[in-house]
Amino acid sequence: MVKLQIVGNLGKDCIVKEVNGKNVINFSVAHTERYKDAQGNQKEKTTWVECAYWTDRTAISPYLLKGQMVYAEGAPEAEGYTNKEGNVAATLRMRVQNIQLLGGKNDNQGGGQQQQQSGYSNSNAGNVTNSGYNNQPTARTPMPAADMPLDDDLPF
Repeated sequence: MVKLQIVGNLGKDCIVKEVNGKNVINFSVAHTERYKDAQGNQKEKTTWVECAYWTDRTAISPYLLKGQMVYAEGAPEAEGYTNKEGNVAATLRMRVQNIQLLGGKNDNQGGGQQQQQSGYSNSNAGNVTNSGYNNQPTARTPMPAADMPLDDDLPF
């Protein structure tokens, strides 16, 4: 299996559709790579991935808003076409198998308002996979430092 992983920001709010009795969440993710060329000039390259997440669990869709940072993985597909200028171009698509909400521009909008009030980090707020587990975004309150166990068996 070929697998594509991307971390980036949503380019627009997601769209939920029903196709042949099944739900699909469509969204696009942009990943921007910044680097310096040989002359030392700052350059930017943005890669867009059109995503389709076929799932019965659409509860994550209210959180998939423009600017939200996500991690998504799935099966890639490339499609060639001729653009308006007559040049050959390609579209990168992905059939999403796993999506996770990360922090991002929308931490202060929508579901992020609850996050700011409770003081909880949105870095692992939503992790949804097609494996049958349903870890939907929920508000969490941080454990005060005084209540933190001093000796734990965590490997990190």
